[in-house]
Amino acid sequence: MDCWSPSLTADDEFEKLVIRMNPPRVTVDNASSRTATLIKVDSANKRGSLLEVVQVLNDMDLIIRRAYISSDGEWFMDVFHVTDQNGNKLHEDEVAERIQQSLGPRAKSFRSLRRSVGVQAADEHTTIELTGRDRPGLLSEVFAVLADLKCNVVAAEVWTHNSRMASVVYITDGETGLPISDPDRLAKIKQLLLYVLKGDRDKRSANTAVSVGRTNTQRRLHQMMYADRDYDMDYMDSSSTNDRSKPLVTVENLADKGYTVVNLRCPDRPKLLFDTVCTLTDMQYVVFHATVIAEGPEAYQEYYIRHMDGCPISSEAEQQRVILCLEAAIKRRTSEGIRLELCSDDRAGLLSDVTRIFRENGLSVTRAEVTTRGSQAVNTFYVIDASGNPVKSETIEAVRNEIGLTILHVKEDAYSKSPSQESGRFSFGSLFRSRSEKVLYNLGLMRSCS
Repeated sequence: MDCWSPSLTADDEFEKLVIRMNPPRVTVDNASSRTATLIKVDSANKRGSLLEVVQVLNDMDLIIRRAYISSDGEWFMDVFHVTDQNGNKLHEDEVAERIQQSLGPRAKSFRSLRRSVGVQAADEHTTIELTGRDRPGLLSEVFAVLADLKCNVVAAEVWTHNSRMASVVYITDGETGLPISDPDRLAKIKQLLLYVLKGDRDKRSANTAVSVGRTNTQRRLHQMMYADRDYDMDYMDSSSTNDRSKPLVTVENLADKGYTVVNLRCPDRPKLLFDTVCTLTDMQYVVFHATVIAEGPEAYQEYYIRHMDGCPISSEAEQQRVILCLEAAIKRRTSEGIRLELCSDDRAGLLSDVTRIFRENGLSVTRAEVTTRGSQAVNTFYVIDASGNPVKSETIEAVRNEIGLTILHVKEDAYSKSPSQESGRFSFGSLFRSRSEKVLYNLGLMRSCS
């Protein structure tokens, strides 16, 4: 059921008027911290403001070391401590301009976007969305079908979690290089891909969707996997239930303040804040206050949330659902397996051939990022042994010999393995090291349990 009715169009216009009268202010501060650039965002509050800002930082590949978020009332005030991928401070003003554009009066309203938050208009590709049961060789079959149908894959991203797979694939016509818009051809593509996805073991429905345009890929993948219920315990992998490195999430109500408090601790990695904020937004929760600390091997996040109607979580079952969904959001992007990078001249059928070689050598793809830069194909694959055993070095070398030693390389990934954690509760009590944290503590919106 859609939570926004057509009558909210007037509210959207009023929201835009408020933003015009109070335009967002973004400041970039390189003086206050020796190790990070501070990005301060002040704007009129609207639903989805936090996600929009975090999405811009995510799209710019910035690392968020700390964040202090407050949007209780009509104003939205956030501070982000960020660095580039190499841990350096920023030295350009582009970030301020991009955030101001995302929050300004010309930006698309969160309400008007409905289920397509982060949609970016583009006419050069046809978009295919796939969800279904994961299995060894599935990606090889998908790319083989597209190659057989004379479709050129110009970009794609594939996630797997809890025996489910979601992917967003951007294609063009193999001969003209233009988007595919013929209804009959699109119907055939959809039918054949759906046949591949269903196989003979999918207990839940597989799904395909085709459209012309482009979405924010990672935002859409979260929505797809959430809709596919990849967090469902009934389909949980037995290996994941015993994983000592699983995220630690706790949820409880703060009765005197009228909030539900969500605490989260897990190994840190890029884009973690984006993943958790996406999930809370998809679950129709509003973040009123939050503190994020990610300056070491672990990340700590604390959220003060309510339903859109202003009420905290009311049942233990709902609390458990929040825990499962946040755990799933974190693990979807966790890189499992050996990272292989392929860089070569692009050609028709390249992905079909590469993934076929993976399958023939007993490798299964757990995650993939496919891009095309000019005439070059730049692809990243995370692979595991399809039988569950450790991948043998001889297997990787055999694959590299067949594909090409100069174009396929094994890369180290600092985030592909997660350190073990202790179980139990945690708090931010021992981490107060800044004025912003002390202010939240003094307001009663941050507690010390130490």
